[in-house]
Amino acid sequence: MADPAENVVQGTAAPLPPSIHVRPAKVGDIIAALELGFRDFRAAPQFGLFFGGVYALGGMAVTTMSMAMGLVWLAFPLAAGFALIGPFAAVGLYEVSRRREAGTPFTWGDILTCVIGQGRRELGWMALITVFAFILWTYQARLLFALFFGISGTIGETFAQDLFTTDVGLAFLALGTAWGALLSLIVFSLTVISFPLLLDQDRDFITAMITSVKAVVASPVVMLGWGLVTAGVLLLAASPFFLGFFIAMPVLGHTTWHLYRRIVGKEATSM
Repeated sequence: MADPAENVVQGTAAPLPPSIHVRPAKVGDIIAALELGFRDFRAAPQFGLFFGGVYALGGMAVTTMSMAMGLVWLAFPLAAGFALIGPFAAVGLYEVSRRREAGTPFTWGDILTCVIGQGRRELGWMALITVFAFILWTYQARLLFALFFGISGTIGETFAQDLFTTDVGLAFLALGTAWGALLSLIVFSLTVISFPLLLDQDRDFITAMITSVKAVVASPVVMLGWGLVTAGVLLLAASPFFLGFFIAMPVLGHTTWHLYRRIVGKEATSM
């Protein structure tokens, strides 16, 4: 009969995966990633237009519903907050860039199967994080509106003008912008690297979020600058009723993949 102690020794846990090395990002990394992102979009525009279109239609749907329900004031916060789920919506674009980088042929079935399959992986948990952030964004907009205009507050024909010409309106915009910027910073720090990392490596979503924050902390000026550029592009893309997302979304998605590849080692190494 085997010695139990021997079984314990033989049943040692599998070795932990090596830690992930994060390289400090430079402005040149952003520029190079953008160039590669444009190249991927031009090489496979059908995928970019498809995922950009799905994202645009989602933005149109949430803002249209808010206006149909008489919540016109909520349309802009929803349009701005919809960018929070952009990293998850771009998973298919990461896969296109990953396969192009590896020189692996791919079809619509390959890309769509990969996207659907992420629901059973750690990336699905990251998706819930972004959805929760979007819900939190929406609730904070409703709370601020209630604080400044009343729980049953109504808006008149001059509401848009009053926002910029009255003390209450300006205070509402200032506090809402400050809170939105803080929430956006948190979500950006947690997701800028985590989504492509989880697609590329077999890691848990906590490790992915920690790695993403490390990437921002390692190069705060460059990474936050990239975050501002991304936010500005998405805001402009949303202006013509989200139609700009057909182009902006895929380019930013492909770029995010290449930025991940430049600042996180292609192979995990010890730190």
